[in-house]
Amino acid sequence: MIKKSFDIASSTIAMQTRILPVDVAKIGSVTAKSSGGDVLDELHFDFDSHSQDAHYLKAAAAQLRTSDIPVAFPTETVYGLGADATRSAAVKGIYKAKQRPSDNPLIVHFSSLSQLRSLLQGKSSSHTNGTLQNGRLEDPIPAIYRPLMERFWPGPMTIILPNPKNSPLAPEVTAGLQTFGARIPRHVLASALISIAGVPVAAPSANASTKPSPTAAEHVAHDLDGRIETIIDGGPCDVGVESTVVDGLSDPPLVLRPGGLSLEQIRTCPGWENTQIGYKNVSEKGSQPRAPGMKYRHYSPRATVILFEVGRTPPSLVDLQRHAGAAAKLGIIRTRTWNMNPEDAENVLTLISYDPESQPCTDVAHTDAAGFAGMLQSLKASNWAKKDYRTHEISSQGALLSIVEVKLGPDMADIARGIFSALRDLDRQNVDAIFVEGIDDSEGDTAAAIMNRLRKAAEIHVNE
Repeated sequence: MIKKSFDIASSTIAMQTRILPVDVAKIGSVTAKSSGGDVLDELHFDFDSHSQDAHYLKAAAAQLRTSDIPVAFPTETVYGLGADATRSAAVKGIYKAKQRPSDNPLIVHFSSLSQLRSLLQGKSSSHTNGTLQNGRLEDPIPAIYRPLMERFWPGPMTIILPNPKNSPLAPEVTAGLQTFGARIPRHVLASALISIAGVPVAAPSANASTKPSPTAAEHVAHDLDGRIETIIDGGPCDVGVESTVVDGLSDPPLVLRPGGLSLEQIRTCPGWENTQIGYKNVSEKGSQPRAPGMKYRHYSPRATVILFEVGRTPPSLVDLQRHAGAAAKLGIIRTRTWNMNPEDAENVLTLISYDPESQPCTDVAHTDAAGFAGMLQSLKASNWAKKDYRTHEISSQGALLSIVEVKLGPDMADIARGIFSALRDLDRQNVDAIFVEGIDDSEGDTAAAIMNRLRKAAEIHVNE
């Protein structure tokens, strides 16, 4: 833990950041129970009173309830920076720590449907599962979302909902919109933290604004050390890209932000057959963002990112040298068709063939097991990012060029889990520029999500 001082918004903050390791297997027992025919079951926790891991989790939950300093915690997508979504001072703490513009709305995370429904009733409601209309209990969640919730929650899907009259949400959450994004994460530690805290948790990604999203606790510490007090370390994130944001209040329904959930999967659900794309691959400046990630530049490391679209000729040695600064050090992220030839200075990178049919179809966002019960079944099946790092020294005409190569491999899940981490790792090695081999974004929403983030991160875009 390092004590730091710095200036944000003309106020000096000095605090210690602690990383608390929490193993989900050591917090106690976790069971999924049916909720009487509802679209989603509920998690129940029996915490071990002698467990240090459970103690850490409870301490973080207490901080969420009472402090205005946000808490970083793992989800299945990326690490989130959470605060009580009902307290303005706490939500302002998120913007302050991230140095994020306050006109960028925040997604609100819930541990159960009953918690979400309670919020949708407004401050005065005593019902947790709906309002009484003509003697009947009416669900406050629009019916259009029912098939999606039944199939994809808990999971990396955010739904756009109307912000109720007399809303308990802090106004800073919605950034002036009449709607807000809601999600139930598919990560036991996230669910446990929100459940213990007993409050809805507003949580963007736990990185400094515009930097690559964090998929490990160490990434959070690198960006926010000294700005926050607590990071819950639950290991690497399984998905690696943020949630898909869907808007069922529009006609036709829209995907506002691509994520691990594919457009094809969404269109198989009743009422969503005609879902359209409602996002762009560049920052939408000059307009109010309807969902996070739509307006400002995101996911960018310090080094210049140079993105090559799929099938484009890889950079030559001359191209590489052109972007080498004083350090004469570059990063290269390979996925499917770039082949590294460090012994051949004139053909450092060449194209190799890639057959998509030869690769297994992997979906990082969704398994056949539904609900919290499915989440518990899949705990042991988590896969972490596979990255191959190599350093090459290439000499040409008396000049020495150092190249740090990161091979993510052809598997879509590995690319999604590893891309943000690779950008961060190369940045920490002080490379002057990062050359990235893009993938075909027509392969589904995971591919579209990866390329959407990379296009926003790139300062130079090679498309010819």
